Amino acid sequence: MTTPVVAYAGSPDPAAPLVILLHGRGSDERQILTLAEHLPVGPSYAAVRAPIAEGGGFAWFANRGIGRPVAESLRAGLDWFRAWLDATAPPGRDVLLIGFSGGAAFAGGLLLDDPSRYRATAILYGTLPFDAGLPTTPGRLAGASVFVAQGEHDSVIPRELLDATWRYTREESGAEVLARRDPVGHGIALAALTALSAWLEQQLPQVHS
Repeated sequence: MTTPVVAYAGSPDPAAPLVILLHGRGSDERQILTLAEHLPVGPSYAAVRAPIAEGGGFAWFANRGIGRPVAESLRAGLDWFRAWLDATAPPGRDVLLIGFSGGAAFAGGLLLDDPSRYRATAILYGTLPFDAGLPTTPGRLAGASVFVAQGEHDSVIPRELLDATWRYTREESGAEVLARRDPVGHGIALAALTALSAWLEQQLPQVHS
């Protein structure tokens, strides 16, 4: 895999908290970067292009069904991403993840793989990558801060995976979770975006100190 293509917004300060935006399957970094316009001022925002070309856009991993990553493909993607991240944000710099749809599954995979690496993680309209070689044991995310947003009428991500993500994060993971469901389909509700921005600001008190 090649070096990631990354689009940036927000603070150019290399010490600023780094919020990484992970797009959905078939999309790209430019589309997800528009989220930064609705999020707090202060952090640096980095939208990363997924490594696999697909459908006029890009994907984070090969699927064996919607929301069900091929374990080997997910593992390769996680390792590729971490090589970039560790070179970009040395230990000590706050890193936060915001993933949408397929990017939500990838963000969840990164979190499950190394929960202590990320200050906070948002799982938007997607599922955690269950049965893909990563631990989803009780208490795995103890100490982690997680935001979950789902659409009550989402017809893209299988309902059983959305329900499993809802249940695991809120009841089993051990994470500190803010979770919401809105009467929308597979797209970010305005109220959820407002809540995401407020939650993100709470994760970044040092930005406004």
